[in-house]
Amino acid sequence: MAGPAAAESLSIRPITGADRAEWGRLWQGYLEFYKTTLPDEIYDLAFERMLSGADGEFNGLIALVGDRPVGLVHYLFHRHGWKREQVCYLQDLYADPDVRGKGIGAALINAVYAAADKAGAPTVYWMTQDDNATARKLYDQIGVLTDFIKYQRPA
Repeated sequence: MAGPAAAESLSIRPITGADRAEWGRLWQGYLEFYKTTLPDEIYDLAFERMLSGADGEFNGLIALVGDRPVGLVHYLFHRHGWKREQVCYLQDLYADPDVRGKGIGAALINAVYAAADKAGAPTVYWMTQDDNATARKLYDQIGVLTDFIKYQRPA
């Protein structure tokens, strides 16, 4: 695996309550990349939801190199009008800038694929900005670009 330094191993595990500070740091980095800021109460709410274990809530995984948190992914399962099974939406994916290109993003996506397989969800999908060239290089290797365009309700 073209991954982290050989002396330290990469591991992926579910986010736990003890991860709050590092998860917050990583999610802040993700939000800054997309030029977004959120109030502290939304950080708290998102983290609480991920830890709830409730059906339909987000799940979170954290990537560690050795014992250092370096990346995160958030995903959820939901119904789909065209399928009997639920599908999986991968909402947030982030790796610290100093570990990009070392397999962290691919490992996180593959961990979501494994969670979807375990849950019987045949589809995992996600979105990114058109100009996110670095991430799209990975996504073109690990996923299939669709021809759908996103619209949303005006603010």
